[in-house]
Amino acid sequence: MRSVDELIADGVSGRRVLLRADLNVPLDSDSGAITDDGRIRASLPTISALREAGARVVVAAHLGRPKGEPDPRYSLAPVAARLGELLGTEVPLAADVAGPDATAKVAALADGQVLMLENVRFEAAETGKDGAARGELADRLAGLADLYVDDAFGAVHRKHASVYDVAERLPHAAGRLVARELEVLTRLTESPERPYVVVLGGSKVSDKLGVIEALLPKVDRLLVGGGMTYTFLAAQGHEVGTSLLEADQVDSCRRLLAEAGDRIVLPVDVVCTPEFSADAPTTVLPATEIPADQMSLDIGPKSVELFAEALAGARTVFWNGPMGVFELAPFQGGTRGVAQAVGAIDGLSVVGGGDSAASVRQLGLDEAAYGHISTGGGASLEYLEGRELPGLAVLAD
Repeated sequence: MRSVDELIADGVSGRRVLLRADLNVPLDSDSGAITDDGRIRASLPTISALREAGARVVVAAHLGRPKGEPDPRYSLAPVAARLGELLGTEVPLAADVAGPDATAKVAALADGQVLMLENVRFEAAETGKDGAARGELADRLAGLADLYVDDAFGAVHRKHASVYDVAERLPHAAGRLVARELEVLTRLTESPERPYVVVLGGSKVSDKLGVIEALLPKVDRLLVGGGMTYTFLAAQGHEVGTSLLEADQVDSCRRLLAEAGDRIVLPVDVVCTPEFSADAPTTVLPATEIPADQMSLDIGPKSVELFAEALAGARTVFWNGPMGVFELAPFQGGTRGVAQAVGAIDGLSVVGGGDSAASVRQLGLDEAAYGHISTGGGASLEYLEGRELPGLAVLAD
């Protein structure tokens, strides 16, 4: 797989480089302001390197899930503005993805300048299953550039036009962010320093079943929190009240517990409440004593201590998924405590993107405490499962 630095070494001055970036940042539902610019900041090393080498950088990215047509709620305008602030230069936004305005603005670029295309998902073909339709969009995108660089690790598990099909049409390379993600994930899958502890949270066992099965033979401990907890507790025969439960996954959890023995560690206490609300009363109870008319929305303080003890001696840690509903103040303790324990290990700590990365920033924790914070939650999990990721496979050609 060719790197962007090899591309730069061969000379990119005056050449148009289509850069697929992952700039899918969260926006405030009322003001439309960016609430977490982590992914934009993560794209800076590759963009800056190309600029400094004299490339004419054309950034393609998506935001949210528009319905394959322009939708002002998902315009990349705030992203282009923030990118410009971080780069210290104006980043104009094309009015379309790969239409007349994009073509005109690309033609006007000077060496070292950056242009952002409008949300690629404003084109239905971007995410379509029809290869011919994706190919037509890819042809138009490729027509804007001489070279292609993929730095959108969070999208490499998708066979989309701007991720897969364009790379078949232009000389291509992997950006610095993609290269760093691969370096870290390869260490996790091939040569983790031991003890190796994985912390998995999030809401659904079904979302993590594949990665649990792939990792169990490789890890020394697998700590389970978040909404997944209650399906595992149900598999042990415990009452979980109105907590999140995937009844169709109970047998899978029972099998995993039998196979793993004491390597799977479950919470020993939880934070219970009668309703999903930041104002509802809360009670810390043993995980085996959840009332039938209540739900648990976080792991409790004894569980945080238990997990911290399991993490204390680890040399490699991968954490994906919050321990509770960290967006609500009464249910932040579990995620905060575990996040701090992960950041304190004397070894490689990897935060697996998605809600985990968001929680680090929302809770005001020091990002520098972690060895690596991934930008791609779903892509990270699929890589660890051993699946082929289309966006990486095409770069390897």
